[in-house]
Amino acid sequence: MSYSKKLSLFILLDLIIVWFSIYSSYYFRFDESIPSFYVHQCVTFCIVSTVVFTASMFYFKLYNRIWQYASVGEMISIAKAAAWSCVISYLLTCFLTYRVVPLHVFLRTFETTLLLLGGLRFGWRIYTDSYRKKIPTQSKALIIGAGGCGSSVAKRLKANKDSKVYPVAFIDDNTLKHRQEVCGLPVLGNRDSIVEIVEKQGIDEIIIAMPSASKREISKIIEICKTTSASLKIIPRIDDLLTGKLSYNEIRNVEVEDLLGRDPVNLDLGGIAGYVKNKTVLITGAGGSIGSELCRQIARFEPAVLLLLGHGENSIYSIEMELSRRFPTLRMESIIADVQDENRIDEVFGMYRPEVVFHAAAHKHVPLMERNPSEAIKNNVFGTKHVADSADKYGTERFVLISSDKAVNPTSVMGATKRIAEMYIQSLNNSSLTKFVAVRFGNVLGSRGSVIPRFKEQIAMGGPVTVTDPKMIRYFMTIPEASQLVIQAGMFAEGGEIFILDMGKPVNIVDLAKDLIRLSGFESNVDIDIVFTGIRPGEKLYEELLMDEEGLINTNHKRIFIGKPVNLSRASLELAIKQLEKLINEDQMVIRDSLKHLVPTFKNEYVS
Repeated sequence: MSYSKKLSLFILLDLIIVWFSIYSSYYFRFDESIPSFYVHQCVTFCIVSTVVFTASMFYFKLYNRIWQYASVGEMISIAKAAAWSCVISYLLTCFLTYRVVPLHVFLRTFETTLLLLGGLRFGWRIYTDSYRKKIPTQSKALIIGAGGCGSSVAKRLKANKDSKVYPVAFIDDNTLKHRQEVCGLPVLGNRDSIVEIVEKQGIDEIIIAMPSASKREISKIIEICKTTSASLKIIPRIDDLLTGKLSYNEIRNVEVEDLLGRDPVNLDLGGIAGYVKNKTVLITGAGGSIGSELCRQIARFEPAVLLLLGHGENSIYSIEMELSRRFPTLRMESIIADVQDENRIDEVFGMYRPEVVFHAAAHKHVPLMERNPSEAIKNNVFGTKHVADSADKYGTERFVLISSDKAVNPTSVMGATKRIAEMYIQSLNNSSLTKFVAVRFGNVLGSRGSVIPRFKEQIAMGGPVTVTDPKMIRYFMTIPEASQLVIQAGMFAEGGEIFILDMGKPVNIVDLAKDLIRLSGFESNVDIDIVFTGIRPGEKLYEELLMDEEGLINTNHKRIFIGKPVNLSRASLELAIKQLEKLINEDQMVIRDSLKHLVPTFKNEYVS
């Protein structure tokens, strides 16, 4: 039916309601026998109300509402329209007939009009929206959180005939809601009742609808839900909703990030803006996982120019397009360059004169670098040296090196090269006006070298999931979390420090694999096997964040600490690096011995 036909039908039905209300009010007021004068007044009242009521309904836009989604707001609008039209019609009728309309008639007309108008519209909503009963093909869903978000999810699932799940109950920690109903669904208990309710009710899916809850709280609830057989879904967190990353109606799968329970990073926005805003900022490795996230975070602080430097044109183009879309006023330059090319790096610094540098370009994959040590040295040592030397030469204010926990007592070539990079910028800091610092942290969820994508691929292929050792433990943080803390640490830079990020509790890799299998809807060692393959060359069972000679110092941020600067001779270090450069094409054991000379804590245990 077209809009014009629907409008005409609604107007006709509404006028019939008004006429009926007026006539029935007179009819009952005069005990079924209306005096002749009041018959004339009744007709006048109907004619006046036809005009006034129609105008009032248009004024309150009641013919522009979709009544399938009607709520309290629509009921209030109906009440206002009925009240105004009855009052104005009453006064005009009194004026035109020179006699007061009986008050009983006025009140009954208003009551009947309001009741029938609301009944017609909400009856239509009940007919179209009707809280349908579960159909056999739908799975049972338990909603955790009986607040505004949870009730909204329940309404939409019940109204959507194409939904694969149907809500049957709520869980909420607020005891006042227990034994009550929300959207026709019972609130059966608190989080301690989840396991029992899932078993008794035959729940297939749990939906966590608590967007304003802290990550720590969400993590605790997920830990309980993991012990059930139900699949897990979650509504986006409130900060994701506010920043527009996700929509309120989007129900997503529970991810590993939700399990970590890490609270959001509190940033000193004013302090960061003080050293980034209106500055030329260079980010090397800008197309990588950490580098690209640094670009996103830095762009918020309105740098004068953001320089995106990377070796891979596709990744640089991708982050450039994303930033152009999200920050249309941001001035940026994309630079395709290899940090191993000393002349090209010098040219870039000479042209743009960056005031702040975040050096994220590096080779990070441990087993690959074990097999290709010369490439790790070229990129991580010489590449860092070229960028740092240019920063010193062209008067960069701050230089922040993105380092790794694998640089501490390294057992891998990658870790040793990152430690040399740390040592070099510390030695350079002693004679430079540039503030050189490093930021050291552990594994990052979702990065290209992370174990998570590999586990997900293996699960998608039906397994097995391969874990090197049952005792393997790692620290994890999310990419945005790591990037924000790196930027915050740059604000604390005095020169020569190695900042160490609080990585939270260590995670057992086997437990992580089991969680991923569980979150994917499978059971470990039943649907998907876990196979232990043995520790790979260069790997540790446990990672460390601090060397013995580095004492830990607190900063003004509870999740950032400082390892005390170590006195290093720039001249002797440069000489050792030059000797390393001469040996770059030698046998692997020769290269490793040279790394051992530079980094005495390097455990050279390579097996060919």
